[in-house]
Amino acid sequence: MNATLPRLGALTMGAILLTSAYYRTNPASLMTESANRFLASLTSEQRAKATFPLDDPERVRWFYVPIERKGLPLREMSPYQKHLASALLSAGLSQTGYIKAVTIMSLEDVLREMEKDSGERRNPEKYYFSIFGTPSDTGTWGYRVEGHHVSQNYTIANGHVVDAPSFFGDNPAEVRQGPRSGLRVLAAEEDLGRDVIASLDAEQKKVAIIDPKAYPDVLTTNSRKAALAGQPSGLPASKMNAKQFDRLMALMEEYAHNLPEQAAAAREEQIRKAGKNIFFAWAGGVNKGDPHYYRIQTPAFLIEYDCTQDHANHIHSVWRDFTGDFGEDLLKEHYQSSHQ
Repeated sequence: MNATLPRLGALTMGAILLTSAYYRTNPASLMTESANRFLASLTSEQRAKATFPLDDPERVRWFYVPIERKGLPLREMSPYQKHLASALLSAGLSQTGYIKAVTIMSLEDVLREMEKDSGERRNPEKYYFSIFGTPSDTGTWGYRVEGHHVSQNYTIANGHVVDAPSFFGDNPAEVRQGPRSGLRVLAAEEDLGRDVIASLDAEQKKVAIIDPKAYPDVLTTNSRKAALAGQPSGLPASKMNAKQFDRLMALMEEYAHNLPEQAAAAREEQIRKAGKNIFFAWAGGVNKGDPHYYRIQTPAFLIEYDCTQDHANHIHSVWRDFTGDFGEDLLKEHYQSSHQ
């Protein structure tokens, strides 16, 4: 990402320093501490908006478009509460992931100017914080931070953390006018994907490119469970040479490293376990500016990326766990062990 930090004072430097200072701390402990401090700062009315039972259907109702949501939005918080909310957001992300999140939020100001919007649709404080269950180091609970182009869905059980679905998008993908011209929040997700497709020879591209036309969105959209029809398509990693596989690994690691160190290590373990049972698929053009889509599919997880809207200057990207979205596997394991 190449630009200065956005204008989100309550959500930037303080939490970046927190992330830097605590990045080696067990993220579950930091999440619990941050959530409880945030909840303690709320009025009873705010708390009623921000909290839900763990089994509330709202926990699995997620989306990434600019709509009104349940939860407590930043626009209804005091400066101190925003600081605590930023600490909760940063507890679930690496420093890189956190900067992506707050910069994506700040793009609402860019869109507001581009669209001459004077209402609330493009409010950079229309991001909602929701806590499910009771934050505890020994229990099970979760939280969500969500708004336009950000949806981070955390489940915590006995010190273990899952963040899935984990969605980042940006619009514009590249700011092309104004004082922030040149800003590309998800530059790595785009450029590393292009590195993979560019590294393939003609025969490999025939297998990897599954459609000459890019899809209008990520195929799994905001579904409760990630599922793709049929067998994995695209080029298997087993058909890549060492340099090509290294580029694919770099792309997957970009997504993994949005999380704090220990949580990122869990994603890296998923990547390691997949071995060469990884499929890379591309749709659309391969030249800069062409609408394009890619996905990386393994038995355990799916990465999808799409850049087609607004003349291919609007990115959606997501990490999904096939059996672990919303901590499904983690909660099942916890309940089984607690009843033995």
